[in-house]
Amino acid sequence: MDFARQEMRRTILDPRAGFAPVESVSEVRWDPLTGHTARVLRDRVPLVPTVDGEPAQLAAQTRLGCPFCPERVREVTPCFPPALVEQGRIDVGAAVLFPNLVGYAEHSSVCVYSPALHHLPLAAMTSALVADNLAAQVEFCRAVQHPGRPAPRLGSGWASLNANHMLPAGSSLYHPHTQGAVDSVPSNEQRLLAEVPAARFRDYLDAERQDGRRYLGGSPDVEWLAAFAPRGPGELRAFVWPAGNPADLDRPLVDELGSGIATAMNFYAELGYSSCNWALYGAPVDRVGYPLNLRMVLRSNVAPLYRSDVTWLERLHHELATDVLPEDLAERAGDRFRR
Repeated sequence: MDFARQEMRRTILDPRAGFAPVESVSEVRWDPLTGHTARVLRDRVPLVPTVDGEPAQLAAQTRLGCPFCPERVREVTPCFPPALVEQGRIDVGAAVLFPNLVGYAEHSSVCVYSPALHHLPLAAMTSALVADNLAAQVEFCRAVQHPGRPAPRLGSGWASLNANHMLPAGSSLYHPHTQGAVDSVPSNEQRLLAEVPAARFRDYLDAERQDGRRYLGGSPDVEWLAAFAPRGPGELRAFVWPAGNPADLDRPLVDELGSGIATAMNFYAELGYSSCNWALYGAPVDRVGYPLNLRMVLRSNVAPLYRSDVTWLERLHHELATDVLPEDLAERAGDRFRR
């Protein structure tokens, strides 16, 4: 397994040093699985500044009229047809799941962690909240992909679970929630991951485990690491070996994965961030040996004036530039993910 990288050096006459010559170093890294590239900068700008505190005032302002809060969630959110979900919505613990009004996929869901938690900062996320939300999404995927029979429904093999946590991450509503998508067509990232030979996933994790600098631990079922060539700032990755599709997750796996996601969100909060995305990429049953892939990335913090973490490089060249070094991220994560 080759962790390919190319170092780039430049010298400028830096006004911060009285216009003396100053050298800076960056790297281009190639992802061992998909081959995408990322630019890791040694200069500490920072590109995604941290902030102190949570936007409680914004929470109060957006609470009025929020469709996901207790007094409205069952009045203004849609329901599934009874043939798909008999009760119209799916309830697991505090989580409430219903159809997405916006049709991002052939089958789209929204799942609120809890109608009572309009303000749910990363630091307050718990394993139980994430696990119940995941469990509801798993039930949604099963309803679509396994409607009353053991064999999967043809043409609905591509499932993913996703989150835009807070407005800078792409959420249109302040109230935290996740989104599910089940499609006959994969997203670009699902297609790239599904094209990776199954044995290469194992080789990759074996190499990261042996290297040790980015490997975070986990269990034989779910393993965590900091991405070598990140898709976003502070990227954390997880691989769920017993499952290739969200519908394959049993409750013990849901609980373990929920604990890991909550741990990651709490860790992001400790680093000084309030916003993130995560995605769990499933593949059809014919991709034998494919493990569920999870990506989590930081986003710009909620602030009146904030710098977007997405620039021309990310949006139009599909390449990340980050000054969050994966090895530093793993060192700061310590033993949080070890079981």
